[in-house]
Amino acid sequence: MSTRSVTHSTFVVERVYDASPARVFHAFADPEAKARWFTHPDEWTSDEGTMDFRVGGRETVSGGPKGGPVHSFSSIYQDIVPNERIVYSYDMHMDDVRTSVSLATIELFPSGAGTRLVMTEQGAFLDGYDDAGSREQGTNLLLDALGTALAAESADA
Repeated sequence: MSTRSVTHSTFVVERVYDASPARVFHAFADPEAKARWFTHPDEWTSDEGTMDFRVGGRETVSGGPKGGPVHSFSSIYQDIVPNERIVYSYDMHMDDVRTSVSLATIELFPSGAGTRLVMTEQGAFLDGYDDAGSREQGTNLLLDALGTALAAESADA
């Protein structure tokens, strides 16, 4: 794409889960637990990724439809308060092209016997390759998958 542009956007997504803040936090912090819900479409292939959940630690994952393009996620954890808050910055690539750079904040609040999760994303969407609407839609799908994983975990307990 020869025309350069940046579109800035912020969106907020909220969910209430029938799980304690500690369980929801664990679903983000533990690589095996996160792998149960932080996934790609079924028809995609992906690498195993990496996860170093600590301030300054990195997380990466990439994959895509057979034949490409490869979509890559690379994040750095900026702030972690156990059972309360996770802040990370991340960029997305499609093959070798950076499509966006974002700051995501996840806040966990007790809500009755469960947890209210508030995720705020501030994004810079680059050169028309990505947009906030698509990102928000993907975030909603991931947080729905988190809810399904938490419910399955409760059923198995």
